Amino acid sequence: MYNYDTLDIAGSALRAERLRMDVIAGNIANMNTTHNADGIVQPYIRKLVSFKTVMDEQTGLIKGVAADGVINDVEALNVVYDPSHPDSDDKGYVYYPNISIEEEMTDMISAKAAYQANITSIQTFKEMFRAGLEL
Repeated sequence: MYNYDTLDIAGSALRAERLRMDVIAGNIANMNTTHNADGIVQPYIRKLVSFKTVMDEQTGLIKGVAADGVINDVEALNVVYDPSHPDSDDKGYVYYPNISIEEEMTDMISAKAAYQANITSIQTFKEMFRAGLEL
């Protein structure tokens, strides 16, 4: 009898990496956001995904991975002197999100590679299962 834990683990990783890619896309989309939807000056805060290992309570074995939550990055905001900007403070400084396109793209490439690796493991499992049925 085959054990489907491999599919469960890979599937959980696919869900986690998809969330990570969604969060990265949101960061990129908001990299120049200096105010909230209500027009109040409040720079967007970069988001990160925190992961956790999911364990089977009965056996103590790993069941997969899950997003533990989406958290705010604690790095300082980028401060630019631009007194002509509508969101500048009384000293002429504008506070931008602490988002670097290079870092976001690097994270996106990493998430894509992890996603693809899990797709490959699912395909390999399916091929092994199919070969076992043919015996």
